[in-house]
Amino acid sequence: MVTGATTWLAPLLPAVPLAAGLAGLLLPPAPRDGATGEDRARRAAIALGVAAASVALLTAVLLLTRTDHLVEASTTWVDLGGLRVTLGYRLDGVAVLVATAVTAVALAVQVYSIAYLRRGPHDDVEVDHRYPAYAAQISLFTAAMLVVVVSGDLIMLLVGWEVMGLCSYLLIAHDRRLPEAPAAAMKAFLVTRVGDVGFLLGIALLGVSAGSFRITDVLAHDHSTATLTAACLLLLAGVAGKSAQFPLHTWLPDAMAGPTPISALIHAATMVAAGVYVVARLFPLFERAPVALAVLGVMASTTLLLGAFAATAQDDIKRVLAWSTVSQIGYMTGALAVGSPTAALFHLLTHAAFKALLFLAAGAVIHAVGTTLMSRMGGLRTGMPVTFWCTVVGLGALAGVPPLSGFWSKDGVLAVAEAAALDGAGPAPGWVGWLVWLAGLLGVAVTAWYATRLLLRTFFGDTRIPLAHPHDPPALMRWPVLLLAVLAALLGLAAFWGPFTDRIFAPSTEVELTDFGVSLVHFAPTLLLPLALLLVGAGVAWAGWRRDPAADPARFLGPLRPVFARAFRLDDVQHALVVRPTTALARAVRTGDELGVDGLVEGTGHTAVRVGGGLAALHRAALPRAAAAVLAGALLIGLAAALIGGMA
Repeated sequence: MVTGATTWLAPLLPAVPLAAGLAGLLLPPAPRDGATGEDRARRAAIALGVAAASVALLTAVLLLTRTDHLVEASTTWVDLGGLRVTLGYRLDGVAVLVATAVTAVALAVQVYSIAYLRRGPHDDVEVDHRYPAYAAQISLFTAAMLVVVVSGDLIMLLVGWEVMGLCSYLLIAHDRRLPEAPAAAMKAFLVTRVGDVGFLLGIALLGVSAGSFRITDVLAHDHSTATLTAACLLLLAGVAGKSAQFPLHTWLPDAMAGPTPISALIHAATMVAAGVYVVARLFPLFERAPVALAVLGVMASTTLLLGAFAATAQDDIKRVLAWSTVSQIGYMTGALAVGSPTAALFHLLTHAAFKALLFLAAGAVIHAVGTTLMSRMGGLRTGMPVTFWCTVVGLGALAGVPPLSGFWSKDGVLAVAEAAALDGAGPAPGWVGWLVWLAGLLGVAVTAWYATRLLLRTFFGDTRIPLAHPHDPPALMRWPVLLLAVLAALLGLAAFWGPFTDRIFAPSTEVELTDFGVSLVHFAPTLLLPLALLLVGAGVAWAGWRRDPAADPARFLGPLRPVFARAFRLDDVQHALVVRPTTALARAVRTGDELGVDGLVEGTGHTAVRVGGGLAALHRAALPRAAAAVLAGALLIGLAAALIGGMA
């Protein structure tokens, strides 16, 4: 059933930031207003960005209060010989919860960016004159993610999916004065495009099989086992790219070259969340393809541990958080692999809160000390108390410290993985449950270790920075951080609130999914195991720091430290096995084209020119030579005629 309010609220959700983004792109740089010191285009961009994000958040909240079951509407857009592409929306409790998280983080980023980009990162320029384009691209990024969230058609979902890729490219490369920023943007664009080729083919396979790209039709259709398995595996290629899962994870750490607020947006609310959300949205298909779930389980477990171990040896605070995101997305995809999209989505929502908090708090630190390297930080606790306590909340939620939000959602993931391993629950093979569960438990200890290291290296000990008086950020940066800290602390308690659980379990009422229970909270004796591992990880990091507060606890990693710092050198492997052969092949093809195809065409032209030149030279001969040539020709013709006649 579609209510009148939902009919116009659902399209309005992505339309408002889309309109603001398009309008913002039309804003030209304007001369500074001498009265305020800010240019008019910047003020207009701020107004458009903040207003659009606020209206989108209000719309999402209104939909949240009105939507507790599946509602959808669509109209045929294109009919290709019986293959329908529709325009419409498909909303359920999960969709509106994710939309609320996306718009809340987008609003926080828009407000935070006003102060964060007030000064150029490398000079004394008071205003970033590319801010209008920056704010507009954030709005477009938000609109694209919301299209993915509310879309009722796979083609519409694909449009939002690809626009996100374009926006990430533009925003990562925002500061063009940093040589690594354009390179990181190009890497992110190309690596995710590799996965998107498979994603596109998977969508095409499902649409052709069902005769429609409408999600409801695709889910209801009885696909053959081979078609379903192939389509789900192809979709996982796109998920691996967008959500930075092994082996297409290498773009995400390099993307830290972009502005810190954009890192928060990408990691918490848009790109990396999109892949998890799409699998959850199409989970009835994956449930009938156990081979795809097995592949997803291997991918999730590998990524979870890869990201966690890589985070242990990073010196750049943003790279620690980036690898942390890779690992936490592994928990979400692991929950999907063992058959619990609800646990995955719950962790997605809490992760959006605490990871946005951590990136914006890290931005406050960078804003104060002028560096991203923890080796040049230290002793910031007294000078930046607000940032310190907010970071404590964020890192506690990341590590799973009770009763913070990450504790409840991560415990939910571990509980369903344990059920899949010990009881054989879920649609995936039993060994997938064991793999995800054991990887998740090890990840708890490692996460606690690097979270404790980050806190100690940044805020405790003696100061290692030349700046004498670091301070908490200005109000426009401080308030988003404070509000996100409240969410990161309390959002997990929503698991005990009926209206929240009704909405996050809503998809389970529409299709038959594996029953792991009707509660997001799982109290059992095994709950003590991750808590013990958390204490072990944090305690080991603290003990290493106490021995020598000036030294890095990562020194105890020994010869593994450079291996972890380079993320097992998988980027180098990718470069050796993919980039270099592709470059060599491109050079060979170019050489063949220039010497073969172009050479043949150009050689024909050169030959014709030479022959024509020779004939022209003969025609330009002097009269005696021309007469002699004519006489010789006549004699030859006569001789030939005589010979032919004699033979006859």
